[in-house]
Amino acid sequence: MHILGVLLPENQLARHALQNFFGVGPMIAARICARMAIHDRCKVRELTQSQTTSLTAFLSSPSTYPEAKHVPLASLKFKAPAAKPLPTPAPTTNERKDTLLKSLKIETELKKEIKENIAHQRMIGSYVGRRHMAHLPVRGQRTKSNAAIAKRLNRIERHL
Repeated sequence: MHILGVLLPENQLARHALQNFFGVGPMIAARICARMAIHDRCKVRELTQSQTTSLTAFLSSPSTYPEAKHVPLASLKFKAPAAKPLPTPAPTTNERKDTLLKSLKIETELKKEIKENIAHQRMIGSYVGRRHMAHLPVRGQRTKSNAAIAKRLNRIERHL
């Protein structure tokens, strides 16, 4: 199955398959599955058409996707015992995670932002920018024996 140009393997769990998107890790994938009501053990081939459509709509523009529905756990006839009103609490972790999903950037948007950040570092002449320009490790790794991978990964087109 292809979603937004990314191949999701049919036999893989949906939450693991979502990690094929650039910028989606295990925690974000789990949050997306919870938001779309996709079970932890659901495989990609078992996704319904509506789940696939909602997943595509969410991943294409997370900021404009409608808020998650609040599903009460108690029955409608349940009456809570009278209690004192509680003070307004600070935002819970779920609210913070929902804002994290709203500001989610994946694939080309994230790659573009990373390139812009690197270009900014290079332009201001910071240490990190100079290391990127020289194709050297940026985060303090040793260069005597293992800089070959960093030299390969830090390649950016030079505009002379």
